[in-house]
Amino acid sequence: MIKHIHRYILKNFLRTFSITFLAAIFILVMQFMFRYVDDLVGKGVGVIVLGEFFFYAALSVIPLALPLSILLGSLMTFGNLGERLELLAMKAAGISLFKIMRSLIILIAMVSYGSFYFANHILPYTQVKMWGLLFSIREASPELDIPQGAFYDGITGRNIYVETKRNGYLYNVVIYDYSNGFSNTGIILADTGRLRLTTDKNHYIKNLTNDVAK
Repeated sequence: MIKHIHRYILKNFLRTFSITFLAAIFILVMQFMFRYVDDLVGKGVGVIVLGEFFFYAALSVIPLALPLSILLGSLMTFGNLGERLELLAMKAAGISLFKIMRSLIILIAMVSYGSFYFANHILPYTQVKMWGLLFSIREASPELDIPQGAFYDGITGRNIYVETKRNGYLYNVVIYDYSNGFSNTGIILADTGRLRLTTDKNHYIKNLTNDVAK
């Protein structure tokens, strides 16, 4: 009888756990991708590269989604048992709460060990692959670091404002050059611009143009 109860509880828990786990993964990945989706989409990045980046991002948020999914799955499972009076029937049959929860305790212990192994061996690899992929994309398109509609001070001695970005080009560019001191600040205006790395990847080259028709 107890074995049937264990199978029944595990079946209910795994169903709710899988739903909450996938939902938590989706929410966390979307929250993570909102930081980079505007810079990645429409910048010449292939679908395969985007899919690979999403895959590594999903693996990276598993340690965050797993505890939340276990908590919600356990609460929903025993909440449903209590709502249907099944938990009361088990207690009335003389089955202790520990015996009712024993199968879940063993399962969660196994999941905890698997999570520990994942965090120690697999997660560092996925982190290296994900950030290496993002760094490679930024090397190919260094303008990804420059936000649109805000000032960017990531280049020493320069403060850059870009109104919009599209297809790797910067539009309505304003550059404040204070490399010679703030008292000698120079201002450079351009209609369009392109930013790229030198071959040795130590310097940026900015190609700026103005619309002569204006």
